[in-house]
Amino acid sequence: MMAGRLTLAFLRTESSAGLAPVATAVVALMLANSPLADSYFAFLAHRLPMVVGSFSHTASIADWIKDGLMAVFFLIVGLEIKFEVLRGALSSPRRLATPLLAAAGGMFAPALVYLAVNAGPTGTVQGWPVGTPTDIAFALTALAVAGRGLPPSLRLFLMTLAIADDFGAVVLIAVLFTHALNWAALAGAGAVLALLAALSRRRRGPILLYAAGFALVWAFCLSSGVSTSVAGVACALTVPVGARRPGGESMLTLFMDALHPWVAYVILPAFAFSAAGFSFAGLTGRDVASPVSLGIALALCLGKPAGIFGVTFLAHGLKIGRRPAGASWLELLGVAALAGVGFTMSLYLGALAFAGAAADAQREVRLGILAGSLISVLAGALLIRLAARRHPATGIAPQ
Repeated sequence: MMAGRLTLAFLRTESSAGLAPVATAVVALMLANSPLADSYFAFLAHRLPMVVGSFSHTASIADWIKDGLMAVFFLIVGLEIKFEVLRGALSSPRRLATPLLAAAGGMFAPALVYLAVNAGPTGTVQGWPVGTPTDIAFALTALAVAGRGLPPSLRLFLMTLAIADDFGAVVLIAVLFTHALNWAALAGAGAVLALLAALSRRRRGPILLYAAGFALVWAFCLSSGVSTSVAGVACALTVPVGARRPGGESMLTLFMDALHPWVAYVILPAFAFSAAGFSFAGLTGRDVASPVSLGIALALCLGKPAGIFGVTFLAHGLKIGRRPAGASWLELLGVAALAGVGFTMSLYLGALAFAGAAADAQREVRLGILAGSLISVLAGALLIRLAARRHPATGIAPQ
């Protein structure tokens, strides 16, 4: 019962907040192409120091958002993954097979599409991870608007698939974007994680100790060369999922309830504001059709639904998985198209994959992400509406 309540609360929070990052991204694009453009870019580039004891780090505001605030977002991602694996939708092997296989197809196919577009001498292969993730908040918001009356199984399918996508994105970040390691700092992060794991065995662990531990692991990871997103997920895995506090609430659900609104309404909009803005000045057809922008856009709007739908159809035919209960194939294709909304997660991976790249390359990345995500929303909504017209009650009658 607790799993069901938490899943519903999660769906409400994510669905209601999905448009907040979109709104700030629109504001960022308007500022970047207005008389205030210089002030916007100067604000994001302004460098701020942080000194706490022997720890010191100076970075731009944009980097503090990416490496600091987004670590809290990945903490929430880790908490959600842990809860769903132990108590939620991912805890049932019978329910797990199809969305996990679909998630794998939804990461593999976009990578192939991007690499195919960028296979020539003018291509840039480093951007292949950018089209692999799903922005769960925006995808669920689009589904809530366009998919009224759809079987509940499709919403659970999309949420489970997106959570598995998040896990895949974290693995990609850890493997691809970890650079020269500071082993002393990495050992420090490991020691603090071990202490947090030991703390989780107590009946009631002090919240302030967890917060201090998270901050220490984050600081060690920042100094170690490992992405701070990995720090967030690693810390989440040390939080106990069982009932440990008065009233039966676990530390894990307490942290999720407390942090979800901040992540949904503050952190993700702040990141979208810092990552989505780019200038249209000098934008040409060559930029729009460049291998990077075209590869990312096609990876999201074609590769993502093809991988998800194709693998689900194959698993259903081979009887190693099942189509979501009560859903038609056309409805499933619409939901698969909505999963192509990469948006904030793609912007994050794009910032990592093209860190230090020229401004034109970064503009092409953002252009591809925004175009691919927008086309995915429109295509998904159109397919879902088409399914509803062909069979007003449930879309197409399942075959």
